[in-house]
Amino acid sequence: MEINEIFQKVKKVFVDEFEIEENLITKESLIFEELGLDSLDSVDLIVALEKAFNFKIDRANDGPVISQIRSIQDIIKYVNSKQS
Repeated sequence: MEINEIFQKVKKVFVDEFEIEENLITKESLIFEELGLDSLDSVDLIVALEKAFNFKIDRANDGPVISQIRSIQDIIKYVNSKQS
């Protein structure tokens, strides 16, 4: 899956799950500061990403990487690495 395809799917997750307007979501968008997610939303985000991209996030191995995610671009990089 190409980077732009990943971005479009990630954007759809934010629109569908968190009711964020699509035009507000860019690759540079900060998840917490700009898009308004909080720590409880991050759990829902993980579940939604697992469903959208059909993979399991292993919290034991991926936890340190997940905890560093701050932007849409960080999510795209993470998803891309999971598909490699």
